[in-house]
Amino acid sequence: MNTSMRPMRFNPSSSSLLSSTSVKLAIAMVVVSVLVQLGGPAVAQYLLLIPGLTLHGWVWQLVTYPFIETNVLSLLIDGFVLVMIGLGVEQSWGPRRVLALSVGTSVAAGVLTVLLSLVIPSLRSFPFLGAGVMVTALWIAYGLSFGRTQMNFWGIPLTGNGLAWVGVGFVALNGVFGGWRPVLPEALGAALTFGYFRLGAPRTLWLRFTSWRLQQKLRGRARHLKVVGKDRNTSNDSDRYLH
Repeated sequence: MNTSMRPMRFNPSSSSLLSSTSVKLAIAMVVVSVLVQLGGPAVAQYLLLIPGLTLHGWVWQLVTYPFIETNVLSLLIDGFVLVMIGLGVEQSWGPRRVLALSVGTSVAAGVLTVLLSLVIPSLRSFPFLGAGVMVTALWIAYGLSFGRTQMNFWGIPLTGNGLAWVGVGFVALNGVFGGWRPVLPEALGAALTFGYFRLGAPRTLWLRFTSWRLQQKLRGRARHLKVVGKDRNTSNDSDRYLH
C-alpha cells in the first residue's frame, strides 16, 4: 500500500459531478443494464459473463459484465453507492486510479471465475453479473484507506477497516440468501482488493519478484567465487583478488 495515501474525505461537493469517473461509470452501468433488459436473452448472452462462452473467444464479456445489473432496485443502490463512495476515492486517488481499481478488479475477478470454471464445470453456463464487483471493490478500498482511523460514515461511527469488513459482510449475506455462484466474482473482487492494499499493486509485486530473482541469481554466482590465497605464487605485498 502506498504510504503517501491520504485518508479519503467523503465530500462529493468538491468534485465536478459531470467530469467524475465514478459518475461516468454509474451512467455506463445504467445504460448497459437497460440495453440488456431491452435486448432480452439474445443481447444478455453477449454481454454477461458466461465462462463457457468466454473460453470460446467471447473475451469482451470480461469488460462488459461489470456494468450489468438485472434488478432495478439493486441497480439504483449500486449506482448510488458507486457515485457517493467513488467520489470519495477519486478525491484522493484521482480518476485514473479509480478506473483501474474498479474496472481492473472486475476484469481480474472475471478472469479468475473463468479459470475456476475449468475445474468446476457447473460455472461454465452460469451468467454472472458484475455491477456488485465494482461497487464492492470501491467500498472496501474506501474503508481500507482509513485503516484504524475512526470515521463517521453516514452518521455511523466506524473504523475504516470495520467499514471494509461490512462490505465483505454484504457479499457473504448475498451468498447465504442467493447461493454462492452469483456472488463468486464479488468474493474474488473483495479478495483482490484486500490483496492490493496488503501486498501492493501488480506492478509492485512484479518489481518485487524480479528483484528476488536477481538476488537469487547473484547469490548463485557468488557461490563460485573464492579468494585466492597467498600461497598461489603471489608475494606477501601482492593484492588479493577474486576470480
